[in-house]
Amino acid sequence: MSLNPLRPRLFARTTWHEAQHVAAALRTETVGGALLLVAAVAALVWANSPWFEAYSSLRDLTVGPHALHLDLTLGQWAADGLLAIFFFVAGLELKREFLVGELRTPAKAALPVAAALCGVAVPAILYAVTVTSLGAEGDALRGWAIPTATDIAFALAVLAVIGTHLPSALRSFLLTLAVVDDLVAITIIAIFYTESLDLALLGLALLPLAGFAWLTQRRIARWWLLIPLALATWALVHASGIHATVAGVLLGLVVPVRPRRSDSRLSTLQPDVDVAQRFEHRLRPLSAGVAVPVFAFFAAGVRVVGGGFGETLADEAALAVVLALVLGKLIGVFGGTWAFARFTRAELDDDLAWWDVVGLSLLAGIGFTVSLLVGELAFGAGSPRDEHVKLGVLAGSLLAAILATIVLRARNRVYRRLEEVESRDDDGDGIPDAFQGADVGSHRRGDTRDDSGDDTGGDTGADVGRAPRG
Repeated sequence: MSLNPLRPRLFARTTWHEAQHVAAALRTETVGGALLLVAAVAALVWANSPWFEAYSSLRDLTVGPHALHLDLTLGQWAADGLLAIFFFVAGLELKREFLVGELRTPAKAALPVAAALCGVAVPAILYAVTVTSLGAEGDALRGWAIPTATDIAFALAVLAVIGTHLPSALRSFLLTLAVVDDLVAITIIAIFYTESLDLALLGLALLPLAGFAWLTQRRIARWWLLIPLALATWALVHASGIHATVAGVLLGLVVPVRPRRSDSRLSTLQPDVDVAQRFEHRLRPLSAGVAVPVFAFFAAGVRVVGGGFGETLADEAALAVVLALVLGKLIGVFGGTWAFARFTRAELDDDLAWWDVVGLSLLAGIGFTVSLLVGELAFGAGSPRDEHVKLGVLAGSLLAAILATIVLRARNRVYRRLEEVESRDDDGDGIPDAFQGADVGSHRRGDTRDDSGDDTGGDTGADVGRAPRG
């Protein structure tokens, strides 16, 4: 049955430019997700082997100068240091999406932002209701933010394992959802998990941050200038009492993402190449392939044998995490998308069904990296409740992955057909015909190239009067 052409469309096809960007980012994240899974499994096996003490000793080995407040364990270095790289890349991606990407107009940003915010709020509320109704004692409520974030690398690793062929619009939506989740998560960490704050040190952190911004805005990308400024910003933010990963986001947000023709005498980059693109190209593999897997290795080593599993089942906080990741994310993301459709009177794209949204919503329940980090901040690294919550995160993420696999695999025949359509290039010009039709439709609606020459037209959110598919 044909849909009303005058109504907005949800998950309409993106432009070829945006599809290429998303595909490149997701390829790196998929490899990183595989490494993350290997690291997590290795940590679990080692932590539940007779050599558990060796694992604990390695994780708790302290290195770094005490005078600079940097005498941290290897586990803390992974959480505070390496994850700052992860959040730096997230900051770059977020700024790119909102300034020159698919989210630069409110109509396109509304759907993924609404779904992400509902996907944060509902799990947090469900967690709080669960621990309260179960009569949890102590500090259980401090973990309300644990199930709020989506681990994009883990989710993409699941997609790679099950061999599904999600259309470009759904992949773009999933990536954007995870990026917004990361921004909300880091904001929560900065506001709710900062126990003491040294305003003087935080003010000093603004000086190297301003220097970093000044250089990058002028396209001066000498590593020997930028890295010391970035490290100084990170160290001062860490010493101020705010979690050091916040520095990564701040550094990412000050980097220019809009290409411009600049005087090459003042820039170490070629004209028309933005600094953010270079940074992301170099740092995304480091983030996905090293930073996140190393953090997972030190964070996922929880004891299951010897009573660990039974103690986890008796901990209300761990049970609440499992329920919030699986059911809370499903209700939040799906409910936010459905409510958006009802409010705007939008309809799903012709080839998609609400079961596709159910599958993505379940996939969003895979909350690994940031969930483990928030658990450590909420209950203290190595504490009994932190260990239980970690196991809850692993169990909830695994259950969400299994359920998402069942739903998405059932739709894989449809996805394969859409992939064939999106890869057909009958005129041989290097751009699939289906994306040419979407680009024509976007220009007819008035979307044009911005002043940087970067083609940012496209349709990921609500799209009125989309041109017919190829």
